[in-house]
Amino acid sequence: MTRHIILDTETTGLSPEQGHRIVEIGAVEMINFSPTGKQLHIYMNPEREMEAEAERIHGLSTAFLSDKPLFIDIAQQLIDFIGDDDLVIHNAPFDVGFLNAELSRCKIAPLSMDRVIDTLPLARQKFPGAQASLDALCRRFDIDNTHRDFHGALLDADLLASVFVELKGGRQPGLALQTEQEESHNKTEQDNTLSFSGFLVEERPIRPARPSVLKHEEQEAHNKLLGTMKTPIWHQTE
Repeated sequence: MTRHIILDTETTGLSPEQGHRIVEIGAVEMINFSPTGKQLHIYMNPEREMEAEAERIHGLSTAFLSDKPLFIDIAQQLIDFIGDDDLVIHNAPFDVGFLNAELSRCKIAPLSMDRVIDTLPLARQKFPGAQASLDALCRRFDIDNTHRDFHGALLDADLLASVFVELKGGRQPGLALQTEQEESHNKTEQDNTLSFSGFLVEERPIRPARPSVLKHEEQEAHNKLLGTMKTPIWHQTE
């Protein structure tokens, strides 16, 4: 069983080093590249004012977030949900940087980039020179994102889950590998069969055709049959 957590965050600004904070986390569980329906969605009070540009992007205001829990109140819920499984994030250094800044405030061990699959370089590698934003990838893979008026952590995580599956090979990403393995296995069996057949042909001597000899009673019966026929072809000469 392969479990991935597709994750996205929204923040008050661009840099945790400048004191910006996470205001929304959205995470979607996938097992064997299929969404299970389990998800995590939390708004948080950032304990600071929202920057105007950030609010323009995600639509979350300081007033809306004022009665939401603090990150420290939901930290364990987040850790329990993601477990030890791989995290799939678009432009992962941004989100992981913010998450680790928040975890550090809570004296919780940071997330390792070793467990993170960043779909941004994955998309750039697959489609060199093409746009690799989440919106661009949705258009490329014909994923409906018309309801994305604002950036939203859960909405973006859900869209990214569909994009991730396409980047890994489509609706059944394990099928191509399985087919390749089956074809390789079948080819090996075929090669072995051909080798074995060849061995038999090469090692066994070719026997000459044996002459056909009729018994006396068979010849008499044949002649009797011919006597009943009018000009049988066996009596005709070229």
